[in-house]
Amino acid sequence: MHERAGDSKHKPTRNDQLVFLSARAHYINGVGYYERDSAVEACKEYYKALEVMEDHFGEKELVEKKVRFVALTYTRLSMLFSDMYLHEQAIFFAQRSLTYYKQLNMPIWYIARMLNEIGSQYDMMKNSDSAACYYQKAINILDDTTSLIYRDIAVHLILMEYKKSACQTSSIIKRLRQLLMCSESQKESQVRYMNIGEIFYYEQRYDSAWVYLNKVFQTTTIVGLKRQAAEWLMKIGKMKDMEIHAYTDFLAPFANQEENKSEIKSQLTELYKAFRQAQLERQHQEEMRQHSNRSIRIIAGWSMVTLIIIALFCYYNKQHKQHYKSQMEAEHQAHKMQQAALAGRLKRSNVALKEQQKHNTKASAFNPQPPKADKYEDEPICRHILGLCKDKRKTVKTTVAVNAYSDIALSDAQKAELKKAALAHYAPLFEALKRQYPKLKEKDFFYCYLCLLGLDNAQIAVLTQLSYRTIWEREKRLQCIFHKEGSISIILNEMITD
Repeated sequence: MHERAGDSKHKPTRNDQLVFLSARAHYINGVGYYERDSAVEACKEYYKALEVMEDHFGEKELVEKKVRFVALTYTRLSMLFSDMYLHEQAIFFAQRSLTYYKQLNMPIWYIARMLNEIGSQYDMMKNSDSAACYYQKAINILDDTTSLIYRDIAVHLILMEYKKSACQTSSIIKRLRQLLMCSESQKESQVRYMNIGEIFYYEQRYDSAWVYLNKVFQTTTIVGLKRQAAEWLMKIGKMKDMEIHAYTDFLAPFANQEENKSEIKSQLTELYKAFRQAQLERQHQEEMRQHSNRSIRIIAGWSMVTLIIIALFCYYNKQHKQHYKSQMEAEHQAHKMQQAALAGRLKRSNVALKEQQKHNTKASAFNPQPPKADKYEDEPICRHILGLCKDKRKTVKTTVAVNAYSDIALSDAQKAELKKAALAHYAPLFEALKRQYPKLKEKDFFYCYLCLLGLDNAQIAVLTQLSYRTIWEREKRLQCIFHKEGSISIILNEMITD
């Protein structure tokens, strides 16, 4: 289906309804011809129905009953070509049908049935890989393992295993008999009998094959199934010298059917080629039309943009010229004022700096720096931190969010004071760490300052207001950098003693 310009805004009209009714009439005619075994005439009517729809409706107009109708028409064509053993054409129409059924959000079992049909066509073409792929797709999407379609697909997969000799014959027969026991109708039972009879026939276990195939021949009303059973029974009968008149009499009317079908197949093949050629030509014409429309829109758009750019350029160039002279004068005056202001501020700054230096000299004489404590943990900031962490009223629990302890978090000033204290006591250690491990960052060193106080990760997390996971990852990062396991505080103390 092609897509026409403006399809998204298209509203159904009386003409649309008449076109759709015309397409349905061709479809109904096709069904009638098909039921009267006029495959060629049926094919022509189905093609005509699709041609009417494709010539009038765009892709976005195919909604609800229209897309359902197109999908159903493709399904009918797939069935028609499948019955004539024209597998490639049957696959093409089944895949087209499947595409539209997916748009309709059809039940899963319906999608599985179409996938199974495509797999069957590949199977008959001896393309086992493609067949297995579609069978597997079909069975994977089914959640009801008790449904008929599930059992049908399971049988196909079992028969493929047999053809590939991937499983022992006894196991194949056992699994087919289990599926036979699950049959819910006489028709299903007959198909399962046929499957088992087929295995016995190919295994040359003719006595067992005779039992199952004869049961199919005697009970089924499905012509194709009965014909296949009769052909195998006749071959077995000739080898075993058994009575085969019933089978030869049944097969007699089919003697010239293949010759007649050959002519029909030839006609259907030609019709398919003509249909695909016409479809491809319509798609090509539509693509050319859309390409032409896009090119026109692009050229028109660029022309408009170019004109707008030229107009804006002329306008702003004119404005720029008009204001250029006055702007230069204003900037010149502003520059003079800035120079005068900078000179005044510089003069005041020098005076203030001299006064500040005098003040600092006096202050340093009366406020000497406090002496360094004997131990790192005896520093005022360290005592403060240890006091917070030892407060039993504020026991840190990792099950409680970090922000619940925000009242004991360290301020920026406290962090700076802690760094100053750590460097005062362990300057050689941290200088060595910087030289040996250049990957260390400032946040890694701050973690070390806290570890040297003997704090655990939970306490460090609440003091820094970082998540427990972040602190744990920081510990792992440092262990990786140092190439050592264990607590960072122990690793640091080992480095100090070394």
